[in-house]
Amino acid sequence: MSNLGKIFKNGLIDENPTFVQVIGMCPTLAVTSSAINGMGMGLSTAVVLACSNLAISLLRKIVPDKIRIPCFIVVIATFVTIVQMLLKAYVPALDKALGLYIPLIVVNCIILARAESFACKNGPAASFVDGIGMGLGFTIALTILGAVREILGAGSIFGFTFLPATFNTLLFILPPGAFLTLGFLMAIFNKITKKKA
Repeated sequence: MSNLGKIFKNGLIDENPTFVQVIGMCPTLAVTSSAINGMGMGLSTAVVLACSNLAISLLRKIVPDKIRIPCFIVVIATFVTIVQMLLKAYVPALDKALGLYIPLIVVNCIILARAESFACKNGPAASFVDGIGMGLGFTIALTILGAVREILGAGSIFGFTFLPATFNTLLFILPPGAFLTLGFLMAIFNKITKKKA
């Protein structure tokens, strides 16, 4: 497997931000009451992560060490603003559902961690692939979490209802359901990915 392939797999599976590193929990638990919200938040974060990783990698040699974190925040905030404007223009319902959590991507620990630990130390291609891998890993985790919560809590998926209301458990759409579902999904993910017998 090529180096870029390993970097991509690393974000998707080996260092998945949600199931392995357990970072970015605020939006993970807050917006995943449905699959579409989870996917929207994940993709928004993925776009910001990939673009900011690329930009930070390109600027890494000209930004003084003393001001690198404020520079990272400015770069990230620029991409968050662009994503938020696009959401407002083209997907207003999703923008309204995600609310405050889109602007909070600026200080999301996934993005700052990747900027500090990867993008400022590696070239543009590797940094961009790292951003895509981490972003897609986050997106998949949020979409699965949202789907499970939506199925168990509302008897639907992506808004399509397939279970009568008598089978729904409201708990899964409420905040405690987010914690329970995430715990079970992390256990399943770890069981599948661990090589031990």
